[in-house]
Amino acid sequence: MARIIAVANQKGGVGKTTTSINLSASLAMAEHPVLLIDLDPQANATSGVGLGTENSSASLYDCLLRGIPAKEAIRSTLVSQLSVLPSSPDLAGAEIELVPLDERESALKRVIDGLRHDFDYIIIDCPPALGLLTINALVAASSVLVPVQCEYYAMEGLGRLMSNIARVQGSLNQELELEGILLTMYDSRNSLSRQVAEEIRSHFKDKVYQSVIPRNVALAEAPSYGRPILLYNAASTGCQAYVELAKEFLSHGEKSAGKRA
Repeated sequence: MARIIAVANQKGGVGKTTTSINLSASLAMAEHPVLLIDLDPQANATSGVGLGTENSSASLYDCLLRGIPAKEAIRSTLVSQLSVLPSSPDLAGAEIELVPLDERESALKRVIDGLRHDFDYIIIDCPPALGLLTINALVAASSVLVPVQCEYYAMEGLGRLMSNIARVQGSLNQELELEGILLTMYDSRNSLSRQVAEEIRSHFKDKVYQSVIPRNVALAEAPSYGRPILLYNAASTGCQAYVELAKEFLSHGEKSAGKRA
């Protein structure tokens, strides 16, 4: 049964898509079948693994609003064990088109319910806003992973996000848990980065991953080549950081499963 993880933050530019792509690829490289769901109308996760958004192919939009089975829209990638349920520009209209539907907050959950036995992990790349699409991800997910950029307003945005996650837990998905907080775009030479990291760790303690994603040129370049960092520059510090994150992520999952047992 797949663990479903929403990668979410209301703020843009914090590394959600970079994390979604590279955590998914790292888990797949570790021999885990992974489905990456691109829930962002910008479709950056789709293009970031080398796939186009041509109209001839079915997309997540078709699954949400036209009843096309998810298995007909899923596409393979250059990474063995990594599949993608792609986005398309049409998804931009889904926020409005979902509104009149019954149980509109559960539309994504209905789409992926039949996929739970096909993958070990389903990772959802959310758009940078707490709109209806992100709420759908939080309703479908078992946990949420929050990338946080090491910058001045990080704590303020993180507090708002935690409040909104609590609202979803209270009314729509009582099983939703905080998977972890990931520090991104970290620069050890920058005192502000160090200060923000210390403040977040002090407040959220063991919910913050020990793995930290640095500012790295290779990570910024890889999407333009349509490749996860593992296939673009495996020797880069950015690649090594995501490999370490995957190891820590798997370790957390094993501990959680032990507690539930």
